[in-house]
Amino acid sequence: MTREERILWYELFKKLPITVKRQYRIENYIVDFYIAEKKLIIEVDGRQHLMSDYKNLDAVRDKKLLEWGIEVIRIPNKDINENFNGICNYLLKRLGFVYSDLKR
Repeated sequence: MTREERILWYELFKKLPITVKRQYRIENYIVDFYIAEKKLIIEVDGRQHLMSDYKNLDAVRDKKLLEWGIEVIRIPNKDINENFNGICNYLLKRLGFVYSDLKR
């Protein structure tokens, strides 16, 4: 896992009362985090995902996963590093939890 993935894992996902799988295989894809109960993938994207080749591959992959009924949320590393509480608030709301002002 990358530094930012570890931050999300240890400071948010491990504390949730639902199962979050990390580095999980779905068909030919390995996703950063998968929450089967919500049919939701969270991908943590480094700067390389801003390049057109990666954007195109990501778009194809996300479309395929959506066809299988799985939504993909992409979060840039920068957002985790600069707005961790905001990202936690967003993800907790998306998952149906109440925000509890998580601190790093």
